[in-house]
Amino acid sequence: MSTSERAVVVAIGAAALAACAGLPTATGKPAAFGAAVSAEEIARWDISIPPSGAGLPGGGGSARQGLKVYEEKCQSCHGAKGAGKPADPLAGGIGSLAGKTPLRTVGSYWPYATTLFDYVRRAMPITNPLSLTDDEVYAVSAYVLFLNGIVGEDAVMNAQTLPQVKMPNRDGFVSDWPPRARN
Repeated sequence: MSTSERAVVVAIGAAALAACAGLPTATGKPAAFGAAVSAEEIARWDISIPPSGAGLPGGGGSARQGLKVYEEKCQSCHGAKGAGKPADPLAGGIGSLAGKTPLRTVGSYWPYATTLFDYVRRAMPITNPLSLTDDEVYAVSAYVLFLNGIVGEDAVMNAQTLPQVKMPNRDGFVSDWPPRARN
């Protein structure tokens, strides 16, 4: 295609996009780009949990309870006992990161148990994120921690106990805060 032919194609494409920009949405109203968002709408998505555990919801669950949730909603991707296949393994590999065949799992790599809760709550199961109850997330988090030998089978994870869990790789990261760049 010559340069002039490309220019014609680009011009036609730009004109088509410009023409579509003025069309109403499926609701018959123009898109509300730049519209104010309510505090209620923000709260539904503002569910981040920092390492400190600030903002963890009420509820709780044990590894025994988490086994049932895991088998029903996680095992098809993460395998029996978190072994992986087709998705990444969740258990094992503790102490392997410095070796020739490191295995990055929740137990070997993740520095905070609260990050596990945060990730599971917002992203799992992959086919239906945000679908687990807080109790289910606490329970499956406890189960994954149990699989890694970090907590006992009867340990209850909740807003008070989860931030207290010391992950094996907690000290395996180097903080670069504040940045040391100089002008």
